[in-house]
Amino acid sequence: MSANLLTDWPAILDAGPDVVGGKAWSLARLARYGFAVPSGMVLPAAAQQQWLEGAGLRPALLAAAARPEPERTTALATLRQELLGLTVAPALLAALAHQLGQPPWDDIPLAVRSSAPQEDSRQASFAGIHVSFLNVQGLAALARALREVWASLWSPAAVAYRERIGLPHEEAAMAVLVMPLVAARASGIAFTCDPLSGRDDRLVIHAAWGLGEGLVGGQLAGDEIVLAEDLLDDSLGVLRNTPGNKKVQVVPAAHGGTVSCAVAPAAARAPVLNDELALRLGELLRQAALALDYGHPFYDLEWAWDGQRFHLLQARPITVRNPCVYPALAGQAVIWTRGNTRDVVPDPLSPIDWSNSRRLVNSIVEQGYRLAGFPLHSGAQRAGMFHGRLYLNLSLIQWEAYAAFGLAPAAMNRLLGGHQPEITLPASDWRFRLRKAWCMLRFVLLAPARRRAGRRAAARAMATTSRWNTMPPPQSDAAAMALMRGRVRHIRRDQALHFLQGASGGALALLVDLLNARLPGQGHGLAAALLAGDPPSVTARQGYDLVALSRTAMADPIASDWLARRQELGYDWHLLPPDNPFRSALAAFLERYGHRGVYESYVRNPRWREQPQYLLDSLAELAGIDLAALAAARAQVADSARARVRAALPWWQRPLLAPLRRAAKDEANDREAARSALIAYIEPGRRQLLTFARQWVERGWLSVPDDIFFLLTVEIVALLEGTRPAAGVAALVADRRRQFVDWLASSAPDVMLEEDNGGRRAIGAGEPQDRQEGADVFHGVPVGGGRAVGTARLLRSPEEGLRLGRGEILVVPSTDPAWTPLFLRAGGLVMETGGFLSHGAIVAREFGIPAVANLPGILELLRDGDRLEVDGGRGRVRRLAQGDPMG
Repeated sequence: MSANLLTDWPAILDAGPDVVGGKAWSLARLARYGFAVPSGMVLPAAAQQQWLEGAGLRPALLAAAARPEPERTTALATLRQELLGLTVAPALLAALAHQLGQPPWDDIPLAVRSSAPQEDSRQASFAGIHVSFLNVQGLAALARALREVWASLWSPAAVAYRERIGLPHEEAAMAVLVMPLVAARASGIAFTCDPLSGRDDRLVIHAAWGLGEGLVGGQLAGDEIVLAEDLLDDSLGVLRNTPGNKKVQVVPAAHGGTVSCAVAPAAARAPVLNDELALRLGELLRQAALALDYGHPFYDLEWAWDGQRFHLLQARPITVRNPCVYPALAGQAVIWTRGNTRDVVPDPLSPIDWSNSRRLVNSIVEQGYRLAGFPLHSGAQRAGMFHGRLYLNLSLIQWEAYAAFGLAPAAMNRLLGGHQPEITLPASDWRFRLRKAWCMLRFVLLAPARRRAGRRAAARAMATTSRWNTMPPPQSDAAAMALMRGRVRHIRRDQALHFLQGASGGALALLVDLLNARLPGQGHGLAAALLAGDPPSVTARQGYDLVALSRTAMADPIASDWLARRQELGYDWHLLPPDNPFRSALAAFLERYGHRGVYESYVRNPRWREQPQYLLDSLAELAGIDLAALAAARAQVADSARARVRAALPWWQRPLLAPLRRAAKDEANDREAARSALIAYIEPGRRQLLTFARQWVERGWLSVPDDIFFLLTVEIVALLEGTRPAAGVAALVADRRRQFVDWLASSAPDVMLEEDNGGRRAIGAGEPQDRQEGADVFHGVPVGGGRAVGTARLLRSPEEGLRLGRGEILVVPSTDPAWTPLFLRAGGLVMETGGFLSHGAIVAREFGIPAVANLPGILELLRDGDRLEVDGGRGRVRRLAQGDPMG
C-alpha cells in the first residue's frame, strides 16, 4: 500500500476523519459494523495538500478567497483553470494503477467522491458544495476526476460556505473517496427522522430509477416514502408511498459519465419500491443510523438497489432539524435538564437502557394530559440523551403543565428539582384560560377512577412478572423475537400504570400553594412535615421489613455466624439449613422485593434476587434501629406542623387540609408503587436478554453475555429476525463499551440550552450558598421536615453505606430505593439533586428525616466530618464547623 493511498475500510477507519474526511470515515464505520458498503479506497487529505504545494498556488488561492465579490469569483475561476492543468504525482498514479489491477477494482466503473475532513460532520454537511463523479472509467479519467474534486475545494461556493460556518480557509483540505459504481436499478436518499416536522419517529425515503445523481442534485423528483415507528414496539410501518415524477432516469454512459434517458410510462407510474422493499430498506437505514450514533440517530443517507440487495453509499448527520415543539415555544431555546432524572439514573445509559427510556418517558408524562383532554403535540419527544445521560425536555414539560393546568414554570421546577431557567410564556386570552379550567375540571373528575385502575395495574404487573420469571426460555429465534416484542408492547401499553407514575403530584402542588398563601415561603417545608408517617409506601415498607429481617438474623446464632462469614461463603444463603428462620425470612423478603437492586433503573445492574450482597451487608447495622422512636419523632414533627398550619388557616380553609394531605400522601405512595411495578418488569426482561446473550456468545456474535446490554431493543429484534447482519455486532459493542467508559470518566452538565441550529451549551446550575448568610449556609428545596445536627458523611453510592454512622447526616448526589436502608440510620439527608416529587424526597418525608434537596455542587463544598445543621422546614443546610474526616 502506498503511503498516499488507503486501500481498504479498516485502514481508512484507523486513519480517522481528519485524514480521510467525514464521508469516508462514516462508511468505514458502517463496514466495520457489518453493513453492505461497497469497497473503498481513499486518497488522504495530505495528497491534495502536496499537489497544491507542489504547484505553489496556495498563497494565490488564499489571497483570492480574501477578496470581495465579484473580484473573488473572477480570481478563483482563473486559478481553477491552473489547478485543472496540474498533473497528479507519478507515484500516486502508479499506486492507483496498481490498485485498479487488483480485484475487486479491475476493469470496473468507479465513483469518485469528495471527502473533506469537515464534510459530512455534525457541524457542517457541505451538501452540494464539493463535486463528485460517477462512472469514471480508466486511470486517465480517474486522474481528471481527482483534479476536479481537489479543485472544487476552491470554488466560490466552497469558499462562501466555509466563511458562513466560520472555517478558516487555511484549514481547508480535501480527501477523495473512490468506490466501485453500484449497478443500480434504483437509488435515492433518506432521512432517519423528519427534518421538517422534527419528528424522530418518522423515516423519509426518496427513491428514483437508475443512479441517484439526479435525485441528489435536485434535478429529479422521485417517490417519497414515509415510514412511521410503532410507539408500542418500535416496528416500522408504511405511512404513505407517494409516486413522484419519474419520466427520466440517470444511467451510466457507455464511455464514462452519466446520461439522462426516458423512463417507460408504466415504470414512471409504478412505485420504485413496493411496501415490502421500503420496509426492508427502512430497517437497514435505521439500523445504520443507530450503529453510528444510537443517542442521536438522525442521518442523511444515500442508498442503491441492484435488484438483489441494498447498498449504503453515504451517511452524514442531519445538521438542521426543526424542533418538534408547540407553537408557543417556537423560537425559544430548548431547555434540557437532569434535575429529575439524575435522582435515579445518575450514570450513563447503556443502549438497552435508552431503548426503555426513550418512549417510556413520553408515555409516563403524557397520561395525565390525555386524561384531561389536553391536545398534545404529535411526535414531541421529552427524553434526550446527551453525554450518555438521560435528560428531560423541560421546555415541553413546563409548557404542558402551564397550558393544561396553570402550573407556573417555577413551580414545575421545584417539583422536578434542579436549578434551571423558565420558558417565556405568551399572553393568554379567555379561550386559553377556559381550556385550562376545562382540563382541570376533567382531570379532577376522571383521575380517581384512573388512579384506582393504576393501582390494579400495579398489582397485575407484580403478578405478571412473577409468572414471566418462571417461564422456560423460547426454543427458536422466531419465538424469542415474538416473545420480546410482545413483552415490550405489554409494558408500553399499560397506560394506567404509567398514569400512576407520572400524574402523582397535583394534590401536593395544591397543598403547597394553600400553605404558601398563608405562610409565604414555608409551603414546601410544612407540606413535608405534614406528609411524614403512615400509611407507608412500598419503599418504606421495604425498609421496615429489612429492619425486621436484620432482627431475625441477629437473634439466630446460625444466621449470625453465617453472616459473619458471608464473604468467605460467597453470600450463598442457600447454605443455611432449610428450616432456619432467617433463611425463610430472607426468602420471603426476596420474594416480595427481589426485583429491586442498586440503581435498579439500569437493566445492566443485577437484581437483589440475583445478587443479595448489598442487602446482607446492611443487616448488621439495621438491627438496632428503633422504629418506635422514629415513629414518635415523625408524629411529633407532623403534629407540630399541623397545629401551626391550622392556626394560620382561616376557618373555612381548615376542612381542606386533611383531604389534601391524604390525597398528596396517596399520590406519593402511588408513585412509589408504580415505580416498583415498572422496575419489576426489568427482571424477566434481563433474564431473557441474558439467555439470548449466552447463545450469541456460543455463536460468536458477542464476547461475553453482558455485551447484550450494549445493544438496543430494535437491534436485538433485528438480529433475531435476521434483518440486521450479525457480522460486525461484536465490533459495534466493543466501540460502544469504549464510548461508555469515556462517558463514565467525564462529567455532564445539569442543564443545557439547545438553539434552533442544533447547537447546545451548558448553563450554570446555580450556587447553593446564601451570600447574605455566609459561605457556610446553603439553601435548597425543603423535602423532609424537622431539624437535625450531626456529622456529615459524604457517600457516592449506597454500597459505601457501611461508612455511615447512626445519626450522621447523609450527603449524597442522588438516591434511588437502594439508599432506603441508609435513610433509617441517618439523622438528616442532603441531596445534590431532586425535587419535591423525587424518590429521595418521598421516602425522606415518610421516615420523618430532615432533608434538603437540590443543592448543586454540595459534595464539592462539604467535607466528610463537617458538623452540619439540616433544617428541613426552611430548606437550609448550615455548616457549624469543619471537622475531621475520620471523626
